[in-house]
This record gives sequence, C-alpha cells and structure tokens, in this order.
Amino acid sequence: MLRIPAVTFLYRLHQLLNIIAKYGLDDFLKDLPNTALIKIALAPYKTKWAFSSRTRKGDIGKRTRLAIEELGPIYIKLGQLFSTRPDFIDPTIANELKLLQDSVTPFLKPSIHELLHNYLGPSSADIFSDIEETPLASASIAQVYAATLKTGERVVIKTIKPGIVSVIKTDLGLLKKIAAIIESQTQFGRRLRLTEVLSDYEKVILNETNLQIEAANTTKLGSNFAESTNLYVPKIYWEYTRQNVIVMERIDGIPVTNTAELKAHGIDLKTLSEVGVDIFFTQVFDHNFFHADMHPGNIFVSKNHKKDPQYIAIDCAIIGTLEVAEKNYLARNLLAIFNRDYHEVARLHIESGWVPEATKTHEFETAIRSVCEPIFQKPLKEISFGQLLVSLFQTSSTFDMEIQPSLVLLQKTLLHVEGLGRQLNPDLDLWETAKPHLERWNSRQLNPVVFAKKMKDSLPDLLGEMTNLPAYISAFLGLNEIAALKRKELLLREQTHNREKHNKLRIFRLSGIVFVVLGLSFSPLVDVSIFELDNVRIIISSAFIGLGGCLLGVTDLGAD
Repeated sequence: MLRIPAVTFLYRLHQLLNIIAKYGLDDFLKDLPNTALIKIALAPYKTKWAFSSRTRKGDIGKRTRLAIEELGPIYIKLGQLFSTRPDFIDPTIANELKLLQDSVTPFLKPSIHELLHNYLGPSSADIFSDIEETPLASASIAQVYAATLKTGERVVIKTIKPGIVSVIKTDLGLLKKIAAIIESQTQFGRRLRLTEVLSDYEKVILNETNLQIEAANTTKLGSNFAESTNLYVPKIYWEYTRQNVIVMERIDGIPVTNTAELKAHGIDLKTLSEVGVDIFFTQVFDHNFFHADMHPGNIFVSKNHKKDPQYIAIDCAIIGTLEVAEKNYLARNLLAIFNRDYHEVARLHIESGWVPEATKTHEFETAIRSVCEPIFQKPLKEISFGQLLVSLFQTSSTFDMEIQPSLVLLQKTLLHVEGLGRQLNPDLDLWETAKPHLERWNSRQLNPVVFAKKMKDSLPDLLGEMTNLPAYISAFLGLNEIAALKRKELLLREQTHNREKHNKLRIFRLSGIVFVVLGLSFSPLVDVSIFELDNVRIIISSAFIGLGGCLLGVTDLGAD
C-alpha cells in the first residue's frame, strides 16, 4: 500500500472535491440514496462555482472528461481505461471519455540538456551530436525529443517529467483508500473488485514511470517478431538507457490513421487491416505478451512494404499477459459465441467462477441469447467483435459477474485493434481472421504431445502431493464433521464481521462529525491561493468538511 502524508492526502482531497463541484459532477448523486451529508460537504465548493455556467452546465459526459483532464495523469489514464468499459458505465459517458488525450503542453524547464546531465552524467554531452530542444511529443508522464548520435544514427530520447512520480503516487494512494472504503461498504464495489483493479492499475502506471521496463518490453516484443515481417519494433540503445531516460531508434513511418498517405505510398489497406488483427491474436495466443496501448499514436506503417504491409509499434510501456486458464476460457468462449452455442457460453462462465455457482444455466443462456441473436442477424463483417463482448459483459453483470482485472487490458486493446482495422477497411471481417487462432489454440490444448508435456512438468508437484494422501483420505472420511464445523465457523465469522462493521460505522460517523465541525469553524467560501499563508486555514477547512461529509456518507451507505 502506498503511503502518503496526511496533509498531502487532505489537500488532494480538497482539490478533488473542488473539481467535482466545479464541473457539477455531484449530478451523479441525484439518484443515489443516503447522500445528503456528502452534498453538505460539497456545498461550500458548489457555492464558489455556483455562477460558473461554463463548467457546471452542459453535457455530463463532457463535464466528466474536462474534470478528468484537470485532475491529471492518473485520472486521464483511468478515464481512458473506463472508455473501453461501457458495460458498467453509461455508454454516452464512455464515448466521451474516448476523447481523452494524453497530450499536454510541453515543459521547457529544465532543458533536455539539463535532464540528460542529471540522468546520464557529464558524459552525455559526448553522446549526441545534435538534440532538438523542442519536444516531438509531450504526454502526461514523459516527453520525447529528436536527436542524432555522434555515430550519425537518428534516435529519439524519451524522458520522465520531473516530479511526476510523486504526483502519481499521491493520487494512487488517495484512490486506493477511497476504493477500499467503497468496496468494504457496498456490494457494487465488491462486484467490481475495485481494490484489485486499482492494484493492477498501480503496477501498470508505475511501470510507465520506469523507462527501463519499457525498454525491456520493447526488446522482447521485437524478438517475438524477429522472424516475421508483420511487425517491426525500434532498436533500444541500452548503453544510454536508465530508469528516467530511454534512447531508441527513430523510425520513419506513416501514422496508421493517415489513410491518404498510406494510399499514396501504394499500401494495400485491406491486407494491412487483416495483418493488424493477426498481429494482435498472435501476441495473445502464441506469445502471451501483447502490446496493450495500441492507440493510433503508437502505431505506424512502414513505407518500404507495399503489398506485404509492415506495422511499426512504439511505446511498449503497457504490456498484457494472460494465465493459461484465462486464455483457455477466452478461446473457448469466443468460439462458442462464433458457433452461437449460448449454452456453452453460460456453462463456461459458471465453470470459471465468474458468475455465482448457484446461477441457473438455462436462465443465463436465455439472457445471453436475447442479447446476441439480434446482433447476429447482421453479416459477420458488420458485427463489432469488441462491442459484442461489451454486450456480453453487460448481461453477465446482471448475474453478479465479477470484473476480471486481467482481461480489462485485453478488451481495451481489442477495441483499439478493431477500430483501427475498420478505419482502414470498413469491410474487415475480424471474425474470419480471429477464428483460426482460436481453433489452433484449442487444438494445441488437446494435443497428446502438449498434454504429455504438461503432465511431465506437473510430475514433481504430483509426487509431492502423494505424501499428503493419508491426510486427504482422513479428511474425506471426516467430511460430514468438517462440513458441520465449517458451517459453524462461517456463522461465527459472519457475526464477527457484522460487529466489526457496526463498530467501524460508529467510528466513521464520529470522525465525520468531528471533521465537519472543525471545517465549519473556519470560512471555506473565499477564493484562495495555496501559496498565501493566511489562507491555509481555508484549505484545511474545506478539506475537513469534505472528508467529514464523505465519512458520514459512507456510514449511510454502510447502514444499508
């Protein structure tokens, strides 16, 4: 768990509440019960922004996007992630979040020369013959510069923005605290597995701040396609790469969305779209190592391969992997969807534990059929692969399906791949391209040679377990007794949990009242600057009121 100072936490909470009020995001509270105290906590901030129609009026999706952009990199990345999950947020808001851009105004101080001196030492001046001081690109976490080595090789230099890591850690700490409260107090939070999703997300975002990890990912992705002409990955100059800086080959390609230029260079767009899909499924099912940030800004097309198109991938900070069981589920589930075998789809969901074991298969099957059959009335080439999965997840959520964090990146990437493919070729039949990969995966799992290898690999563990056989027999013979004890244990655990929950709610309520009273003892309605010492009390006041209202709101939710 990331630790953040209490003062930093309170100030960031104050900023969060202020931005919620600024953009009128309290509208989300209108249909939720027991939110009166949270609204009271937001009241001072709402008063401040009451006459700002520019921010508080208009489409809720747009206001949400603007608020996220103002909150900074962590929230932008989360917004981009949620834009691919209209299965549990409003689809109109999800569509608006797709407009979130990671591009920001570049910083010019410190200069790239100062940064390189800090990251590579004084010898950095002897490495490059030329560096363009104006960045090629600037994102929320890093900046990229064009340069030339003393050897004459054209490269790009990517550097982490100074101070951004501490900002990210502060926001992650705040989000994880909020997620833990929501998950402990609501069924909704537990179903979404918020703390697990954020833990996975924490690893992803912190990896983005370590450019050595990106360099390693880039090297591995390149080696995976070393024997293929489908994908090219730039060379990494490891001798000039550190945690805060990476130097790599500068590529000369056409942005994948620039169809006019692609056509001008004679690139076969139909073949290009099919190659893109093939690359994705090869990464998932053959390599188990897929580029999980394949938005248009990271994908280029080589000018030198016209009839046999070649993609160029950059920015390999975010990489996805799946467990064998997850890949097996995914392949079998998708094939069942292809074959319109809804009973198998339902059975696989229950078998995998994604929906409760008590779920009635025929009821789940009927619900899936009601969603999928209207979609399959269209020609396959007109059916969105990714959107069908979204519809499936929406249906599954009504049966208390738990969100699987390991597949979130996969779904996000699939939607990107399909969107790019359809942009290049509106007639792209993603199903036809994907099906051979799925069938090949399933056949490999049933191959006797593969099965024998699995048994061989598992043999030491099996032999080790044989020593526990007497204990297993004893346990089996005493099954009824153990089951009875288990029931008693569960009952006792439930009673203890209820007592602990009641005590926590009392503490939350008392703390909330204390914070609100402390906050109201000041005057939070004045527009202030953080740098004015006399106004520190106002910032703390607003933070106290906000925190107190949130804690009291939590007690109301928990009481339900």
